Amino acid sequence: MTEVAIEGVRRAGPDRDLPPVRRAAVIPAGFRAGGAAAGIKASGRPDIALIAATAGPVAAAAVFTPNAFAAAPVRLSRANLATTSGDPRGGYGSARAVICTSGCANAATGVDGDRDQAAVGRLVADALGLDEVHVLHLSTGVIGTRLPLANVGSGLDSLVPGLAADDGALAAAAEALRTTDSVSKVATATVSLPGPDGRAVPVTVTGLAKGVGMIHPAMATMLSVVLTDAAIDPALLWSLLRPAAARTWDQLSVDGDTSTNDTVFVLASGASAAAAVVGGSEAAEALGAALEAVARDLARQQAADGEGATILITAQVTGARDDAAARAVARAIVSSSLFKAAAHGKDPNWGRIAGAAGNATLAGAGVLEAAGLPAEEAAARAGRPVVLDPSLLRITIADFLVFDGRQGGPVAFDRAAARAAMDAPELVVGLDLGLGSGTGEAFGCDLTEAYVIENSEYTT
Repeated sequence: MTEVAIEGVRRAGPDRDLPPVRRAAVIPAGFRAGGAAAGIKASGRPDIALIAATAGPVAAAAVFTPNAFAAAPVRLSRANLATTSGDPRGGYGSARAVICTSGCANAATGVDGDRDQAAVGRLVADALGLDEVHVLHLSTGVIGTRLPLANVGSGLDSLVPGLAADDGALAAAAEALRTTDSVSKVATATVSLPGPDGRAVPVTVTGLAKGVGMIHPAMATMLSVVLTDAAIDPALLWSLLRPAAARTWDQLSVDGDTSTNDTVFVLASGASAAAAVVGGSEAAEALGAALEAVARDLARQQAADGEGATILITAQVTGARDDAAARAVARAIVSSSLFKAAAHGKDPNWGRIAGAAGNATLAGAGVLEAAGLPAEEAAARAGRPVVLDPSLLRITIADFLVFDGRQGGPVAFDRAAARAAMDAPELVVGLDLGLGSGTGEAFGCDLTEAYVIENSEYTT
């Protein structure tokens, strides 16, 4: 896989920088991986991925879909994490392996689907010589179909002997995650954490992701596995993952639909020479920033590769009353079908942006709390309209100022030049609400004829 250097990026939030990210699969110490074709997909493409810790259970944290039709792998993974930690939410615990089957979601399959997923856990446990409670599960593909267990078993028989602790093996796992993705998605950040003697030690954070359709904010909006060789307690790891997800994957929308299988796992092997991360420390801040940088870049890759998409849309909002309001406005813009269609046609129709912003509502209580609001405030504000004042609003499209409420509203601009500027791999839309210091961003893509065609015959 070609390695692409990405400049260090600033999260759209108060005074926080994220480390630079490389689009490369760099396997952290303490893990081995692999991917193979097991015959789950009729195409014969790779469809089973396995990641395993090399030395006993490791810290694990997760976020899952809130969809009422949550798939069997989601329910089983949540239960396994709860069993290993006592956390009733199933947000964190310990694990030794992550198995992903691609081509069958094992969602809406009832009791039989639960039995099938449990059987997958036993197959993995037997193949690796571990307790099935330490197996975490991912599945992706068509809803309502049964997992071909015989294929999974034979796929594991061929895959397990070849698991390797090298970058190519991790890239193979990323490839096997894909369904309608046109490319696999990987991202790696490296940060320095203190060792036992205080000297700086490099720590790796690498993520794999899939998902380019059926994606909309409600966490996790796709499948992802993030690995690190940092040493950290599972509960602390979860406390770093959840806000990072709220600012990245919860700000990602392709088509307005959330999946039954959305899951993000983070596993920390503790195999680096760094000292254990302590809550509230500079090391925790640095590791959290690396997790967020990887999540952000994966989310951007997913938006850019949205089904049928030709451009990445980034909405950047400043001047909101707080960050939660800014993120809500940004999310409304990238989720607007009207604006997504305008972006595809290179139409600088700022009215669609203004309309979407005016309809923005705050996220659900869980996301607001994860992003940092106190529980009581999050519950009170969840789903409420964002405060906007059109007389203070400014809108830019591809750096062209198109609306300035402080100067009377619409601004004369060179529409031909704006259209030309919109004809680029990424379209950046900026809004300054003029109400405070809150900032936020969101990622989406254009709405194309290809998206409609692909999803009109998805199962046929």
